[in-house]
Order: sequence, then structure tokens, then C-alpha cells
Amino acid sequence: MEKERQVLVIFPHPDDEAFGVSGTIATHVQNGTPVTYACLTLGQMGRNLGNPPFATRESLPKIRKKELVEAAKVMGIQDLRMMGLRDKTIEFEDDREMMKMMLHLIDELNPSLVITFYPGYSVHPDHEATARAVVRAVRSLPKNERPTLHCVAFANNTEAELGKADVLVDIRPVQKTKLAAMRAHISQTAWMLKDIEEQIEKGSPEALKWVTYERFYTYDWNKDQVSPLT
Repeated sequence: MEKERQVLVIFPHPDDEAFGVSGTIATHVQNGTPVTYACLTLGQMGRNLGNPPFATRESLPKIRKKELVEAAKVMGIQDLRMMGLRDKTIEFEDDREMMKMMLHLIDELNPSLVITFYPGYSVHPDHEATARAVVRAVRSLPKNERPTLHCVAFANNTEAELGKADVLVDIRPVQKTKLAAMRAHISQTAWMLKDIEEQIEKGSPEALKWVTYERFYTYDWNKDQVSPLT
């Protein structure tokens, strides 16, 4: 993996990073690249309360905040930003303010690489709103000043419309770190982690996908479909 000047990761929920990019983050950290993770919410509306349940709707934000801090520690992230928005409401935030938030981060950090979701292919309304804001922010910069934009996409129509991911990051050397990052978000992941780890032990190809490669699409500005702000 090429060493970056600075990596900025932007996702809406605690655990978005663990499932999709924790191996990539850990690899960048090991390469000596500074990584900032801007997490927009505390996942207040997360569907799970632990298995067996140990959280309540009232306690879940505090629990998920602690889990996020632990996951960042596991990955080696030293600059964790909690941006203070509310889970499941990002799609209703003012588009210009969202764009300004992203621009502020980019201006401050001057990243060579930004990682987020791919607009139109990330399923959840919070994912989509985050992705649009990032694209708008990066697009507003002069072309020669734009950081590279690597996007996570997992909608059912992704490969049919975008083709196969053009960036594959080999995370086999840090697969234990990825599993530990997922485990840190135990209130949300307990229901699936045991099964994944058992399937990995058995050599299941589907389970091994989690800990072998992480896949990204380099955002194609020639096919940019994010609407401009009027």
C-alpha cells in the first residue's frame, strides 16, 4: 500500500469503520500514516442492545461512545472526532452545513486520501447523506487540490452498475485487528461475531472475505451524479 500524507475517514455511525475499513485503517497506521476518523453520530438508534441485552435506549449512546473509543484504540487511531449529529437524522440536516462540516475537516487536515461511502450505493439514508456531503465538499476544491476519494459500496446493484472494485487492500496481516475492532462494538456485533469467527476457523470462503481484502471504488468524477446545491 502506498504511504499517504494523511487519511481522513468519514462515516455516520460507530461500527461503520469496523465492518468496512478497519483493516485498511490499521494498515495505514502501521505504515506511519496519520489517520483521522470523523464519526458523525453515536449510533443512538442502533437496532441492537447487546446479545444478551445489556443496554437500554437511554444508555446506548454512552455505551456506543465507549465502544467507538475502544475500536479507535484497537486500530491505532489517535485522532478520533465525534461530530455530534444524531443517528437516523443526517438525511434531514441542511445540505450546505453538511458540506461545510466536511470542508472544514479537509481544510484543516489536508488529507491525500478520504474514505467514505459511495453515494447511491450505500443503502442507509445516513450513509447516503454522508457520502453526498463528502463528494460535494471535495468537488468544490480545485481539481489539482482534491484528495483521492475511496468509497465503500455494498448495494445489490453495485457491481452491475459500477463494476468490480478497483482498489483491493490486503488486510491479511491485520485480520486479528479487524476482528478486534468489530468486537469492540460488541453491543451491535455480538449476534454475528461468534458465527463469523467459527466460519473463519472452518475456512469458509464467504467468512474469509471479511479478513482478507477490503474493497473500494475510486470515485469517478466523470460519472458524478451527486446533485449540485442550488
